[in-house]
Amino acid sequence: MKTVVVRLAGGVGVMWAAATASWLALLVAPGDVTSILLGDGADTPEIRAAIAREWGLDQPQIVQYLSYLARLLQGDLGRSYTLQQGVGDLLAGQLGPTVELMLAATATGIVLALLLAVATAGRGRWLRGAVSGVQLAWVSVPPFLVGILLLFVFSFTLGWFPVSGARDTSALVLPALTLGLPIAGSLGQVLREGLERAQEQPFAVTARARGLTESALVVRHTLRHASLPAVTLAGMLTGSLLGGAIITESLYGRPGLGQLTLTAVTSQDLPVMMAIVILAAALYVLISTVLDLLYRIIDPRLRSA
Repeated sequence: MKTVVVRLAGGVGVMWAAATASWLALLVAPGDVTSILLGDGADTPEIRAAIAREWGLDQPQIVQYLSYLARLLQGDLGRSYTLQQGVGDLLAGQLGPTVELMLAATATGIVLALLLAVATAGRGRWLRGAVSGVQLAWVSVPPFLVGILLLFVFSFTLGWFPVSGARDTSALVLPALTLGLPIAGSLGQVLREGLERAQEQPFAVTARARGLTESALVVRHTLRHASLPAVTLAGMLTGSLLGGAIITESLYGRPGLGQLTLTAVTSQDLPVMMAIVILAAALYVLISTVLDLLYRIIDPRLRSA
């Protein structure tokens, strides 16, 4: 219970820090907010003054900051400068495809990591070295380059998958691989090392002496012992997927936060960009909480904490 309270307090602190950093970024961002709101319309002192009153820009900075925090507490993320819509509505309309991509990428990375780790743990040096080299390449190559290579091979050359869009499940395969391969590369190596360490523990020797096969040993015992560091890394990698998803969606022409973010950056739509930063912070808080629960499921000794 104490750990849960500490985690919740830490999550509130993270959200406050993200909101404050977003607001400070608004202050130091190049350009004038009023000029952005004016766009290509008429520019007169009277119009500027009216815009400043409408958006609260004529108030002291501390008042603007406290008003911003108060709106956030009420779930109000502000209004888009360019689209003139509520930012919350814009995010809600585009969040679904991004979450779908992130979940598919996470599942792809975990499944590949498990398969490679179980297949190579304790095997010959040449096999482990070859698989480690492949995993290192997955981690080292930028996701956008991986996406371009996958498009060239499987879309342009073989024609197995659509080039862009999100018409059906087949359009999700290449984007999920683009984001999932780096997860599989990092997670697979950590999981394999954990399995090899667990296989040398006394409980593993005892289980073998009782006639337990290697496959049963992995499923019943060593995989659980190797999971804690892998779960921590998986949570960190999943938390970083939002940034990768934005790039990947733009590459594959998928709907989602990627297109919305790109539009916000090019048009200096600061409320939208600030909301995405806060959304990323909320994602990290959520993942941290889920990790705490998974730790207690994997290791019963932590349930009394």
